[in-house]
Amino acid sequence: MEISMAEYAAGAALATDLVNTSPTVRAGTGEALPNPDALAGFLVGHGLRVEAGSDGRTPTDDDLHQVQLLRREVRAIVETSTEDHAVAGATVLVGRAGLAPLLRGDADGRWRWYIPTAPGAPLADELAALVGVALLGVVRALGHERFRPCATPGCRGVFVDTSRAGRRRYCLPDLCGNRLNVANHRARRRVGSVAR
Repeated sequence: MEISMAEYAAGAALATDLVNTSPTVRAGTGEALPNPDALAGFLVGHGLRVEAGSDGRTPTDDDLHQVQLLRREVRAIVETSTEDHAVAGATVLVGRAGLAPLLRGDADGRWRWYIPTAPGAPLADELAALVGVALLGVVRALGHERFRPCATPGCRGVFVDTSRAGRRRYCLPDLCGNRLNVANHRARRRVGSVAR
């Protein structure tokens, strides 16, 4: 795998989605990665080859376990209170499979930095390197303040905000954002019906 140092948003989205597959976040629905097939679907959903790492085979039970452990590491980095801790944690992730950076021309003739991963690296280590490079890119380009907890009361989700305006508030906008909007709407309707 080769990881572009310039395209951190996709890796940050992967980090956010990975952390939020946890049953800690999904109290109502439970573990979002319960088996290797779910992990394969998660990878495909993020545009990654299903057979990435692991010597060209589909994810195994051990891959799943290692990715679930990685999820805890990523959450700890996103929850760090200081930029220095976030950078240190992300650097450790990159080091799990990342090799020396390469500078190579792209199809448009521009020079781009890439981080290759070690041949035969386990799936979790390749994902760690991808997430680590992305988190470092976010800190450098947008700042550590883009690592946030979800604004929905009672939600334990966290996320990395790579939006242009930097105003994202929810870990899972389609779920948490909608849930809060519905609750606010119902509260307004109750207040309106009492006032009549």
